[in-house]
Amino acid sequence: MTALPAPVRWLAVPVALTCTVVALVGSWSSADPAVEVPQPSGRVAGYCKALAAALPQELLGHPRRDPSPASPYVAAWGGSPRTVLRCGVDRPEELNGEHAEDWSPTVDDVTWWSQKLSDGGYRFVTTMRAAYVEVTVPAGAAQNAFDPAAALTPAVKANIPG
Repeated sequence: MTALPAPVRWLAVPVALTCTVVALVGSWSSADPAVEVPQPSGRVAGYCKALAAALPQELLGHPRRDPSPASPYVAAWGGSPRTVLRCGVDRPEELNGEHAEDWSPTVDDVTWWSQKLSDGGYRFVTTMRAAYVEVTVPAGAAQNAFDPAAALTPAVKANIPG
C-alpha cells in the first residue's frame, strides 16, 4: 500500500474540520420563519397563560417544539412544517370583510373561523371567546388541516371562557 503524498496528508485534517464546521453551521439555521409573539394584557394574558400550561407535549404524533425565545403565548408542534398556536392575537380584520362568512367549524362549542393561506395551509382563529386563539397549519403539517385545531379544542374550551 502506498502512502499519500505529503501535501494531501497535511491538508486532510484542516479540510475535514472545515467541512464539519460548515455542516454544523448549516444545521443551526432554521427554515421556519420567525413567529410574531402576541402581547396580551389583563385577563386575556391570564387566560393565555392558563392555556399554555394545559397544552399537550405532543399533537397528532408531533412533539412540541416551541420557538425561541419561549413565550406563554406561543406553542408549536412538529418540525418543518410546524403547527403554531398563538394566544392573545388581535381580532382578524378579515372577520369584518368578505371572509367573515368563510368556513367556521364548531367543535364542542368552540368555533374556529378558517382562512386558506397562500402556501396551501390554513389559519384557524377562535371566535366568541374571551381571547382570540390562532392555530396556523401549513400545508403538509397534518393529514387534515383542521385536525390540529380540533385536537386543541378541549384545552381552549377549558381555559378560554366563551
